[in-house]
Amino acid sequence: MSNEKPKKEKPPAGKPKTDKPKAEKLKSDKPEAEAAKAQTKHQKSAASAPARLRQHYVKNVVPALAKEFGYKNVMAVPKLEKISINIGLGEATANAKLLDGAVNELAQISGQKPVITKARKSIAAFKLREGMSIGCMVTLRGDRMYEFLDRLVNVSLARVRDFRGVSTKSFDGRGNYTLGVKDQLIFPEIDYAKVEKTKGMNISITTTARTDAEAVALLRGMGMPFRQ
Repeated sequence: MSNEKPKKEKPPAGKPKTDKPKAEKLKSDKPEAEAAKAQTKHQKSAASAPARLRQHYVKNVVPALAKEFGYKNVMAVPKLEKISINIGLGEATANAKLLDGAVNELAQISGQKPVITKARKSIAAFKLREGMSIGCMVTLRGDRMYEFLDRLVNVSLARVRDFRGVSTKSFDGRGNYTLGVKDQLIFPEIDYAKVEKTKGMNISITTTARTDAEAVALLRGMGMPFRQ
């Protein structure tokens, strides 16, 4: 008999000797993967949650308007359709940097990227040529619209000096309302130290109301502080 010890078979080339390190790695990565998955799920649920003002409209405003105007169908109750915010800058023809600042500020206020508005025709008296950039605007719908209106009526308008309410004479006769703001600094999103020039803006609220009386009741129910 030979006293030689049997040789151990070598594992094939390219195959790890044991799967233990791989198993340990997977085990150590599992909590991080679960945490990332939970965070993603929370972000999706937060994003899918309806805006606070939308919930207020459905629960409180719709029944109140249906009772006041006698709507037989819930779908006939007036609602918000869109909100347009427009900043006009005639000085942008001479100083394009002002337009960049307006675009950035409007994006901070609305939470949406604005579009550049251009002149439709040339006016020699104002040194304006067709196609020149003269402002920016943004149109909000859905939850962004409700969130902006919520901030506007509950935070921003209260920051206006000597504020006594907004006028009820700015309706167009078809249920749409336009509000003029003289200073963008009323919005808390704007950093005063980074503002080069105060800019006014027009805020147009489009509703499905057929009359101004219905639109007044709708916006008052949404918290719009109309002047008494």
